[in-house]
Amino acid sequence: MGCVFGRTSAVLPDDHVPSTIYCSRTISSLTKKTPTKKKATNKVTPIAPSSSFVLLDVNQHNEHFRIPQPALTELVKKKSHNKLGELGGVANVASAVQTDLQGGINGGDEDMSRRQEAYGFNAHKKPPTKRFFQFVVEAFKDLTIAILLVCAAFSLGFGIKEHGLKEGWYDGGSIFLAVFLVISVSAVSNYRQNKQFHKLSKFSENIKVEVVRGGQRRQVSIFELVVGDVVCLKIGDQVPADGLFIDGHSLQIDESSMTGESDYVEIDHNHNPFLLSGTKVADGYGKMLVVSVGMNTTWGEMMSHVNRDTTEETPLQIRLNGLTSSIGKVGLAVAFLVLVVLLIRYFTGNTQDENGNKEFNGSSTKSGDILNSVVGIVADAITIVVVAIPEGLPLAVTLTLAYSMKRMMADQAMVRKLSACETMGSATTICTDKTGTLTMNLMKVTKFWLGRESIEHSISSISPHVLELIREGVALNTTGSVYRATPSSKYNISGSPTEKAILSWAVEELEMDAEGMKQSCTVLHVDAFNSQKKRSGVALRKELDNTVHVHWKGAAEMILEMCSSYYDASGLKKDMDDHEMNVFKQIVENMAANSLRCIAFAHRKLSEEEYGNGAEGKKIEDEGLILIGIVGIKDPCRSGVKKAVQVCHDAGVNVKMITAIECGILTPGESMIGSSVVEGEEFRNYTSKERMEKVDQIRVMARSSPFDKLLMVQCLKQKGHVVAVTGDGTNDAPALKEADIGLSMGIQGTEVAKESSDIIILDDNFASVATVLRWGRCVYNNIQKFIQFQLTVNVAALVINFVAAVSAGEVPLTAVQLLWVNLIMDTLGALALATEQPTNDLMKKPPVGRTEPLITNIMWRNLLAQALYQISVLLTLQFGGESIFGVTKAVNHTLIFNTFVLCQVFNEFNARKLEKKNVFKGLHNNRLFVGIVGTTILLQVVMVEFLKKFADTERLNWWQWGLCVGIGALSWPIGWVVKYMPVPERSQSSVT
Repeated sequence: MGCVFGRTSAVLPDDHVPSTIYCSRTISSLTKKTPTKKKATNKVTPIAPSSSFVLLDVNQHNEHFRIPQPALTELVKKKSHNKLGELGGVANVASAVQTDLQGGINGGDEDMSRRQEAYGFNAHKKPPTKRFFQFVVEAFKDLTIAILLVCAAFSLGFGIKEHGLKEGWYDGGSIFLAVFLVISVSAVSNYRQNKQFHKLSKFSENIKVEVVRGGQRRQVSIFELVVGDVVCLKIGDQVPADGLFIDGHSLQIDESSMTGESDYVEIDHNHNPFLLSGTKVADGYGKMLVVSVGMNTTWGEMMSHVNRDTTEETPLQIRLNGLTSSIGKVGLAVAFLVLVVLLIRYFTGNTQDENGNKEFNGSSTKSGDILNSVVGIVADAITIVVVAIPEGLPLAVTLTLAYSMKRMMADQAMVRKLSACETMGSATTICTDKTGTLTMNLMKVTKFWLGRESIEHSISSISPHVLELIREGVALNTTGSVYRATPSSKYNISGSPTEKAILSWAVEELEMDAEGMKQSCTVLHVDAFNSQKKRSGVALRKELDNTVHVHWKGAAEMILEMCSSYYDASGLKKDMDDHEMNVFKQIVENMAANSLRCIAFAHRKLSEEEYGNGAEGKKIEDEGLILIGIVGIKDPCRSGVKKAVQVCHDAGVNVKMITAIECGILTPGESMIGSSVVEGEEFRNYTSKERMEKVDQIRVMARSSPFDKLLMVQCLKQKGHVVAVTGDGTNDAPALKEADIGLSMGIQGTEVAKESSDIIILDDNFASVATVLRWGRCVYNNIQKFIQFQLTVNVAALVINFVAAVSAGEVPLTAVQLLWVNLIMDTLGALALATEQPTNDLMKKPPVGRTEPLITNIMWRNLLAQALYQISVLLTLQFGGESIFGVTKAVNHTLIFNTFVLCQVFNEFNARKLEKKNVFKGLHNNRLFVGIVGTTILLQVVMVEFLKKFADTERLNWWQWGLCVGIGALSWPIGWVVKYMPVPERSQSSVT
């Protein structure tokens, strides 16, 4: 008897008492206790332990499981075959963690609790999120803010020096206050956006995983996965934890996310049974035993150090930064001119103090007075720079995007990339799948053809031999499952929608016993289905007579090409000549014309010589097959799809389906036009020139591959279209990435598709795609509204200050007043206009596309008209207000300030509608807008009436208030009249 001495550990029986001497023969006997099914379809072959081997330490604190976590973690991380052999193979590992490889774990609350206590939770630690203070610090790093702070410091120092602490802090303090408010709003907005991203990230990480628990397949959250779970994997799935291969066929894994290697890794029992968390299933299907979760996996360790960047700049934000820079340069130029003019006027003796005396009298003027005057002039120039820089533009984009993201989430769309919100508003073409997106994804077999006969009701007319072959083809050539707890309970059928439809039909209509079929046959080899092959095959050996059979299932047009004969309902085998082939093709075409998905079944019996003695890995015979049936699967169109497609058409957005009269993409008239409908192969075989010429006319591309979809996206982008693509499969990933906006499906979409997309449609409904388009346009439109509003203020303020400074030698609006106006525009204005909701009018305009300028001619017309009106009124008040209204200079300056602010308040209403004349439509739906306008007016009253010294204002009487309101209100009729003026379509703007 071979023994190993020393302090060691092992896979030990439950009643083991810790000892330092263990016998390998005892350990070997454990492998014999593991029950194995004699005739299982895909048996696990345990790796036999050697006669003497090093054992592993028992977790003294774990009385339920016989392998400690470190041993399991090391096993998969190092892909150690030796360690797996020492542990007795996959079957022994399963036994040690109390898992039945066929039925899975118990899954009860107590069982789950014990496993989580012993092996941990399937969640990784996340890096700490940014705190609010960090966003404040980042806001301080802005160059404009830094300039303002320097100006504020100088202004505060010189102000206190000139006027004393009591009144000298006003200008500098107001700049500090302005900086504080801008930083606060910016930091709060970015902080909330960051929290929203983390919330969405947590939602998107909550992947549903198919596991076997208590002998039944079920969907659970990835966070509920525990060591010992048996996980079912299929193409496109993310491997949810580290695990060991149990059984499956043609399973290939994309480990590029972990290793960087692009070649797929084959998973099998002998060479590589190890599966790593975070990798993707590229082909085939299988089951795995979970051995490590959460932070015990390499993926968990890696993700704990990754913090998603939520500060990405969208294309629109980049364009607005350029616009802000351009406006800032103009402001600097104006400020410099004002500085030069005021300095010249001062030093030439053309300025007077409050008593009418010349301020500069050559050498007799004290140096302190000169310094104070120069500081005042510099402060005026700096204030012009401050008011010229529209800090509110980036803020408006942030607010709009954050608001729209939140609302889109409520409308069944989760934004993964912020830029997608605005890009969707420019979409000109949407390429969409039919299944699940345009349809309800509730598939049901409604047609069954056996030979040239349609079987409508009873199966009694079908030959028992043929019926048995069909049952075999359905039960054994599938990735789905049929489960029934007791003979009297209902069937629980799982799998893809197509598989579920076929299995349900076979169980209910053909009286198929799926479990009995599996017991009567041994699967020898499987050729798994994928979207390129569009078929799946299985080679099996019948236990009754030891004969080998192959079954194929897939797209009817693919399977027909593999057949040379067919069975009729009576069981007679008939040759399939060209005439018969055309008859079957016509049957398939007729079903397809009625929006049925056609699936065909074929069979062939093989001799041992033909199969090659059932050698593992042999290619399944796919020629000379016998057609045994064709089914038509109906997937009804979603109720809201026709309306959603019509909305897109009305919005000038082309919808292309990659047979769809039912969904409204084609009208009955169009369905007969050859250029509107093509097959994928036909489109693929066009020359590059032909594709570019015909791609705009194509409305439906039938029988297309993922490559055809990618090719269409590339052609459309080359023609200048902004393309949105929907997809749910792994092979859709290239098209989703290539498109301007990738839209994946939240229910049926694979994890690969979701990671390749920009937006996830949570309910898989095309109506939600139309909603995303609507919100995208709203984002773009709201930004344009704010730009028009902001630029009106900038143009008016710059011109008024420049003209007054050059002609009168003074700036009519003080630093505090200009900063107050700037704050109204930057914060309150942005908040008011950024939260405007989408209207039906937005979906009646053509898309803006790639080349449309941000500032359109319509916007220039509106803003210049309002700016000219404000300039005219305010300059009239500046030069003639005292004599016209018989008021003092101080009151006149207050009238100018009050009128200027109220003009912006009234113009805020004009900005709500860029083209429509009725600017009040839908106002009752935006209470926030009304509240902000009311708050602005209230604060203005406080500034004028109660903050006399701080704001440098005088109290106004009722008549004067009425005058200011009347002048401001005139902007409404002016805006109404101006919108009758036609403008050329092409914009002359170069700053956009």
